[in-house]
Amino acid sequence: MSDLIWHVTMSLDGFIAGPDDAMDWVVKHWSDNGHGVRDIRVEKSPVAEEVVQTTGAILAGRRWYDIATQRFDGVEGIYGGAWSGPVFVLTHDPPRREHDPAIRFISGELADAVRTALDAANGKNVVLFGASIPQQCLRAGLLDEIVIHLVPVLLGDGIRLYERPGGEPLGLRRTVAAESGQVTDLCFLVPNPSRR
Repeated sequence: MSDLIWHVTMSLDGFIAGPDDAMDWVVKHWSDNGHGVRDIRVEKSPVAEEVVQTTGAILAGRRWYDIATQRFDGVEGIYGGAWSGPVFVLTHDPPRREHDPAIRFISGELADAVRTALDAANGKNVVLFGASIPQQCLRAGLLDEIVIHLVPVLLGDGIRLYERPGGEPLGLRRTVAAESGQVTDLCFLVPNPSRR
């Protein structure tokens, strides 16, 4: 059975994007103060490589799409250009201008978008990008796993991995704790009664 995986890079203080959706912090400390970060080589993560190899489709939200196309080469920038496959964006406001034909916009319900992505994955996993769609999947009991690449930097501000004021704690089961240079790779299984 295909899994729904939230794959994300996170700062030590729990942010998955910095202020103004910045992502240069991921490699800034190994670069010339954040300039030329596209040319920086960081140690490859076997965990990240496995996620890429076992993924059949990607599902994200409109905010991810806007930032990815404006700043990170859109589909061409996914996994440093190593991705080729279907990308779905769940939104109630698809772009009216011309867009990358590799991206399919879905304007239905979350469960329908997940089903569409799982069907397109053809037995492989579906990776979720961003914050909103993965959090919605977690609350709906659809998420199977969270894979985090923990970067040793404190941002102090930005977009948190997860926020749910007043919500109940959700226990996860760690399945992997590994190192890739200065980055710590963590995998967690999510209790998932609605998809089992």
